[in-house]
Amino acid sequence: MRKAVVGTKTMVVSPHYLASAAGARILEQGGNAFDAAVAVSACLAVVYPHMTGLGGDSFWLTYHHSDGQVRGYNASGRSGYRANREVYAGRIEIPTRGVLSVVTVPGMVDGWDAMLREYGRLTLGQVLAPAIEYASKGFAMSRNQYEYTVMNEAMLRGTAPTSAIYLPEGRIVKPGRRFVQAELAQTLRELAQHGRDFFYKGAIAEEMTSYLQEQGGLLVMDDFADHEGNWVTPLQGSYRGYSVYQMPPNSQGFVGLMALHILENFDLGSMEHGSFEYYHSMIEALKLGFRDRNEYLTDPDFADIPLHRLLSQEYARELAASIRMDRALSLEAEQMGSDTAYAAVVDQEGNAVSFIQSLYFEFGSGVTAGNTGITLQNRGSFFSLNPAHANCLQPRKRTFHTLMPAMACREGKPVILYGTQGGEGQPQTQTAILTRMVDFGMDPQQAVDEPRWVWGRTWGASTQDLRVEGRISPEVTEALAKAGHTVRKVKDFDGIMGHAHVIMVDEEGFISGGSDARSDGAAIGW
Repeated sequence: MRKAVVGTKTMVVSPHYLASAAGARILEQGGNAFDAAVAVSACLAVVYPHMTGLGGDSFWLTYHHSDGQVRGYNASGRSGYRANREVYAGRIEIPTRGVLSVVTVPGMVDGWDAMLREYGRLTLGQVLAPAIEYASKGFAMSRNQYEYTVMNEAMLRGTAPTSAIYLPEGRIVKPGRRFVQAELAQTLRELAQHGRDFFYKGAIAEEMTSYLQEQGGLLVMDDFADHEGNWVTPLQGSYRGYSVYQMPPNSQGFVGLMALHILENFDLGSMEHGSFEYYHSMIEALKLGFRDRNEYLTDPDFADIPLHRLLSQEYARELAASIRMDRALSLEAEQMGSDTAYAAVVDQEGNAVSFIQSLYFEFGSGVTAGNTGITLQNRGSFFSLNPAHANCLQPRKRTFHTLMPAMACREGKPVILYGTQGGEGQPQTQTAILTRMVDFGMDPQQAVDEPRWVWGRTWGASTQDLRVEGRISPEVTEALAKAGHTVRKVKDFDGIMGHAHVIMVDEEGFISGGSDARSDGAAIGW
């Protein structure tokens, strides 16, 4: 068990200590939370390449002290102009790996540009400097990256550019040995010098699309040139006096708000934390949110999503009344990827950024775009080929997205920034963290460290199993099984639970950070 890190001015949390340190360095150099967040994001793209990268997407919740409001930025990409169901005629679903899984434009770099243009103090070159250094000179291979490389070795050997990076000289780099990404370093240098448009309209885009075309891919220059993210109004919910913010669709963020609204109808504080009643009520509330998510979630430009009803207190009371304490709801689970990285920054001016980024599956599509060093996401493989499905594939469409950074405020100011890696596990772990802090008075580190569960998804597998960490008592797991949950015990601190991180600003103005022992992360503040 770690202890929460408590600062008086700033805090950075992320799933890799080098990325957290990069954010801290930028703050020391005079940057603000937005500059630091981009530095953390870029570093994670280098030091956590199995989870995230320039070839992926990101979502950002922001608070600037001069605005006095929470804003969101959707940096997820759309499908290409040529992406339609006819391309996949004869297939039941879009491939999850390989060039045909590369359906959407990566939105990450556009997100960096948006943060810096709107609120940053430093240049892109300044905030990318730590990432460039770690890519060019290397860093110590983490145990986490090593394990995922071993798991995916056959896939990584599938294309020469990918194999050359992740299996240099045909071998897996051992933990603690130097891992270098020279081509990615050069791409980052060019990006630092020329800016966003060099990625979407210049030589980087030309190299990526040229390679994809040679391999039979779908994306072309126009797809990149026409890409743009957008500032959005976050969804706002409530929980026991807190205003809670989530990203709107195409993010699954509304599930987190639905669960909290349902749980407000239960007196969680009177339950024993970690009891059967605690776990069962939480799990069932989340399943009800998943049921509506699976029916409605897609790009809101292509469908009407009844958010007003889904987030209403009346509907929450109706769903709460349907929960039976002696029986688990049966619900079909979706197949989801889980390679994601969540991080957050608060600075001494009160600015706050809660953000999350991903390649979808670990190492994304497995396709590295030519000599750019950029491994492209396979997020678009989650589109359905069923024309009646809300998330069916169409050109220029954003797919259903699991990414969902969160922020809770009191009296209009951020007090809890929280999020986690893990597909279907994201709203589950978020709900656990917030209720532990609000209902049970835990600090950020304890809320992250306490035993966790995850229902449904595993790494890309569809299941209704309820995985529970080994520290949950046998009496509780037996009661869950008796109620109809398909319980499966995993390790005491199991990576399948995702990598969660939290920042809390308390009534004294002190800033506490919690980082997940299941990751390589760190909380750094002063």
